[in-house]
Parts: sequence; structure tokens; C-alpha cells
Amino acid sequence: MEIYSPNVTLLAITPNAEKLIEEAGRTCYLSLDRMTNGSEANFIRRCIMNGHHSILEHASASFRVLGASRAFTHQMVRHRLASFSQQSQRYVNEEEFNFIIPPSIAADNEAKAIFTDFMEQARIAYKKLRELSIKKEDARFVLPNALESQIVISANFREWRHIFSLRLEKAAQWEIRSVCMQMLKILQDAAPSVFSDFIIDEATCTAKSNLIK
Repeated sequence: MEIYSPNVTLLAITPNAEKLIEEAGRTCYLSLDRMTNGSEANFIRRCIMNGHHSILEHASASFRVLGASRAFTHQMVRHRLASFSQQSQRYVNEEEFNFIIPPSIAADNEAKAIFTDFMEQARIAYKKLRELSIKKEDARFVLPNALESQIVISANFREWRHIFSLRLEKAAQWEIRSVCMQMLKILQDAAPSVFSDFIIDEATCTAKSNLIK
């Protein structure tokens, strides 16, 4: 099946994440007596502006990503401070795989025909190898990067900010920008004091913090 865009779901997030971050941060300054309802917002923003980012590591979020390619996951797993659980081509039968079509290819009929024909040839090759009793772990060598690869990603808030700062730049690849944009929007709703400084440009699918100098 052809897939044209990824889908991101928040699986879990630290409860009362912003209050936890504030309490951790105020422990550093012995200013716990200054905690009040709503005091976390200004405190967290000041800490981010001052470069005190370690306190953000006390909160984390986990996402499931569907409809994204192995080309995407090959980039994402380079963020070594995050944790990943990914669909295994060694154990999963890929005879009926889904695949992602880049927008530039989908917009060109000739390019799309070349692309989809190649994907079908890869499917046929994989199936024939399996029919010859070739193990999935070896038959997978004919599978392209375009295949959908479901993945669960967990990281602390400091690492998510680092990921967004890199992967929502204009120079980042379109698919990882699309995934990270969905994640950022979810976290801006869930933990606005930590992530609302990222200003989103919908036209270019980019975002940049207005607090980081």
C-alpha cells in the first residue's frame, strides 16, 4: 500500500511534568518555598534562557510513529540519548509491505510510475526468495528504504528539544521534519512551558526556538 504522510501518537508522558521540572530546578537554588500554582512557567523559561537545561531531563515522552520509512528511522536512531523499539524485518514477514512515496516523486507521474514499479519488483523478489525457503533475515536484503517501519521513540524533554532544534531546520529532510513537527505540536500542548518557545512556520514545516541565542 502507498503511504504519503506519517502519523504520530503520544503514548506516554511524565505526569505533572512541568511541576516536576520546577521542583528539580528549585532544589538547585533551594528556592522550593517560592513554588506556587503556575510558578513553573516563568521558572522553566528562565532556566532555558540561562542554559540550565539539565532539569528538563527529569520528564520524558514516548511516541509511536506509523507511516514513516526506514529512511526516516535510519536518521532518527542516530539520536543516541533516545530509546527506540522498531519493527523488525528479521522477524516480520514483509511480503505485503507498505511503502512511502516522497512528495517530489508523487507529484510527477513518470517518476511515480518508475518508483512504484521498482517497489513491486522488490516485493516480487522478496516473495520469491521466501518461496525458496530463504530466511526473512536474508530475504530482507532486497527491501528498499521506502518501506514503512513502525517505531516507538522515548526521550527526555532535553533530548526532544535537541532533536527539534536539528530536525526542524530548513536543511533537514522533509520526512523527519514532518514527524518532528507533529511531535512538537503535541508537546507544546502537553508541556507548553518547555516547548512553546519553538516558533512554527507552517509554510516551510520548520520551527526554531526564540529563547536560545
